[in-house]
Parts: sequence; C-alpha cells; structure tokens
Amino acid sequence: MTLLESEFRHGAGGTHPVVEPATGETLGDVGIATPDDVAKAASAAAKAQRDWARRKPAERAAVLRRAGELWEEHAAEVQDWLVREAGSTRPKAATETGTAAAECFEAAALPTHPRGEVLSTEQPRWSLARRVPAGVVSVISPFNFPLILAIRSVAPALALGNAVLLKPDLRTAVSGGVSILRVFEEAGLPEGLLHLLPGDAAVGAAVVDAPEVSVVSFTGSTAAGRKVGEAAARALKRVHLELGGNNALVVLPGADVAKAASAGAFGSFLHQGQICMATGRHLVHESQVDEYIEALAEKARRLPVGNPAAGDVALGPIIDDRQLAHVTDVVDRSVAAGARVVAGGKPDAPFYPPTVLFGLDDATPAWREEIFGPVAPVRAYRDLDEAARLVNDSEYGLSVGILGDVGPAMTLAEEVRSGKVHINEQTVDDEATAPFGGVGASGNGSRFGGAQANIEAFTETQWLTVRADIAGYPF
Repeated sequence: MTLLESEFRHGAGGTHPVVEPATGETLGDVGIATPDDVAKAASAAAKAQRDWARRKPAERAAVLRRAGELWEEHAAEVQDWLVREAGSTRPKAATETGTAAAECFEAAALPTHPRGEVLSTEQPRWSLARRVPAGVVSVISPFNFPLILAIRSVAPALALGNAVLLKPDLRTAVSGGVSILRVFEEAGLPEGLLHLLPGDAAVGAAVVDAPEVSVVSFTGSTAAGRKVGEAAARALKRVHLELGGNNALVVLPGADVAKAASAGAFGSFLHQGQICMATGRHLVHESQVDEYIEALAEKARRLPVGNPAAGDVALGPIIDDRQLAHVTDVVDRSVAAGARVVAGGKPDAPFYPPTVLFGLDDATPAWREEIFGPVAPVRAYRDLDEAARLVNDSEYGLSVGILGDVGPAMTLAEEVRSGKVHINEQTVDDEATAPFGGVGASGNGSRFGGAQANIEAFTETQWLTVRADIAGYPF
C-alpha cells in the first residue's frame, strides 16, 4: 500500500480539487475544514496533549525517529506529489523530503535535551527555571515549500510535548498536509495530537483564535502575517512570523563573474523564484556589472522551462494564474518606469521565463517589491558604503549573500540588517540545525531550526522553587 491514498479524508466544508499547475489536471480532492472543525480539533488536541507531555522522553523520540525513517522510505511517492501538486522540479522535491527527514531526526533529540537551569537565590531553597510544553500549537504553512515549511514547526512542537493544529495552503494540501498526517500516523503518534485542517481564511482565523491554542507558527506573505500577528496579539498569544523577503546578493569587485552569475541565477530562478529567500536584488560593482549582466542573461536564456513531471527542466510552472499575473504586472510596471529587459520578460502561461532586468532605480517596482517569481533585477554600485545603503534600503530583512573577497565581505556583513548573511553563497539556504528567520517586514525576529530556537519557540518558561520545609511568614 502506498503512503498516500488516491482519496483523502473529507472535512465538513466539502472538498477542494487538487490541481496540477503545469497542466490544470485535477489529481484528486481534499477535504475542507470549517471553523467548527477547528473548535472540535482544538478541544481534542488539548485533551490529548496532557497525556503526551507526560510520556517518557524516549517514547516521543521514537515517534520522531520513525517519522524521519518514513520520509526516507516514501520519498519517491511524496516527491511525485511535490512535482505535480506544487510544480517542483525533481531536485527541489528531493530537497524537501530529505529536509523533512532531517527535521524529524533533529526533533527526536529534543525530548532529552536539557531544558532548564539552576538559578542563584538569596533564599534557603532551590531555584529553577524550566521549559514546559506550550500546549496546543497552530501551524499555518504556505504553498512554495509546502513540506519543509510545515514540518519544521510540526516536528519540534510534537517532540517537545505539544499537540498541533496544521493548516496547509489549499493549493498544496496533499504534499504539505496529508503527507505529514499520514507519516505521523504510521510513525505511531497517538490519536488526537495532530489535526489536519485545510481551509480558507476563516479556518486560518479559527486556528489562531481557538482558546486552547497558545502558540501560532505562521509562514507566508507579509500582508497575511500582519493579520495573523494582530489577531494573536489581541488574544495575548505568542506568534512566530516567517514572512516575505526582497533579498540582496552583493557581488564585490574582483569576484569571479562566472561563479557569481551561477550563484545569482540559482538564487533568483530556483523554484521559479517562489521562495521567501530568493535573490530579488543583484548589486554588482560598477567595474563588472556589464560582464555580470551578460553572464546572468545567458544562463537565463539557456535554462529549460516546462512541466517537471514530463521532463528534465530547471523551472516549472507558477503556482496559479493569480501569481502569474502578479509577476507579469511587476515586470510590466518596471519596464514602463524605465527598466530594460535583458532576458525573458514574456509569460507563457502557466510558465514565466527566467528574466533579467537592468536600468532600475530606487523606485522601480521590481526593485522595491517582493516579486515571488523568476526575475533578477540588477544594479551597479560604487563602493561598500553605497552597497550597504542599497541592501538596507528595504522594508525586508531576511537573507543577504555576499560574493567575493572575504575581508570586504566581512566588513559589509557588519553593516547590513538581515536575519541571515551568507558569504560566498547565494541567499537561498536552510538547515534543520540552523536558526532561520528575518527582521522588519520579513518577520518578528522568531527563529526556526536548531535545539535552542525550537525549545524557545514551542515551550514556556516556568520558575520552580523547592524548600526542605514550609517557609515561615510574618502573617
């Protein structure tokens, strides 16, 4: 039997078609949850969580280890869904299943990780600060890396003794939702701890508002994240927001242009640019900008675009018509404002070709806005001071790449405002062991990845004191 059946459990809200963006073919359907479903799930999760938190650490670790093994065992099947449902290329899909396994293996260590400290005290007692499970965690995840961007919160939250409400994007509800539910079912996760709740904005609001929920982990657009953050703040709930980006790649003078263009192409065109970490701004020293543009444009012209389920391509489809229209609009407005198309620039629905733009300024839409498409805007800079100004002249602050001599790169790294800085690497990078997150419009400074960040994200601090006998008081 395969891990994923052809028919998926249905919710009270009816069904939603699972559509292949490259062809428009309906692959099946998935059940839609309602706010009432969320209320029932949250109540069940709160009850199940109490027993789960009391389980021996070895029991929770065993479930997470088995989940990691299942991602490996069923990698080919899940990758097929990532290719067809999310428009992923085969290598990108393989990255997702590999990372899902790694996230579960890393999370398996969390139940036995130290979670507290002994505090100094003026009283004749022991004074301890310990981390306890938060309770019920809501995870809201997007379409672009549907498996990674859900499992990186689901796995550590469960490992640390919490229950989870998972609301995936409806466009990728199988690869980003059903697959996760089925893996944990097969791994032996007790019933009631993980609830799959695909749905619309009303369901998203419900998984934030449910009184049993104490922590919300949201990954998605900045606009949607602001609404989630506002709702969570009104309810005095902790919220982790991983939002958009308009990330800069800086090519220093003297850098190897061929290698730099390769890095830049990867950063801008991987998964059709539909990545929060995508390279949205290329800053190249004026002494090499012409050479860089031509090298980048040549790569753009040569990269094959098409249906990743039908052949070996570098870029697949844009996720849907709405997103394709957005990418087209940003490029068209930029050209109207004076930008020049060096390569690409003409959509062929549902595909958008790798595109290189030049002749931009601070106000050009493609320079200021997050495009979320395969577009590489390029500008020249004079010196490190101007490079730092241009990098920081953005509401976003997620990822920066700096290519070239390490000395100047380190100097520039000290001046940029960003959650991540990669020297001699492009902007797209993530590991299960590394803290991940942005500042400004890219998020509220929360981090995912690594034991310290995950324990901080999905537990609460409790102060505990112990005396040998009942203390005396003057009353």
